[in-house]
Parts: sequence; C-alpha cells; structure tokens
Amino acid sequence: MSKVKVRQIRSAAKTNPNQKATLKALKLGRIGKSAELKDSEQLQGQLRVVSHLVEVDGG
Repeated sequence: MSKVKVRQIRSAAKTNPNQKATLKALKLGRIGKSAELKDSEQLQGQLRVVSHLVEVDGG
C-alpha cells in the first residue's frame, strides 16, 4: 500500500461534528498540521468528507 500525505489547510470552525471527528481520526485538527497515512478505501471516504478542508499529496 502507498502512503498519502494529508495537510489541513482550512479551519474546522463552523463545520459539523462529523467533519471535526473525521479530522481528529486523520490526526489533524489545526491549520498546517499534516499526517502521513496508508492509502485505503476507508481513508478515501474520510478524505471525501473533509475534502474542502485538507490538501492531499501522493494519492
């Protein structure tokens, strides 16, 4: 499996609780924070939920 680098580029303020929980599950939570995660179908679904808040490299 390949790795995907995810970086939060927008604030989670005024988002719904599901999106905040997804950011927490992705090890994010503040603007500029990044995480390197294994690519999977579950990860792709999580990224769709918060696509407007994050930037993805390598996926």
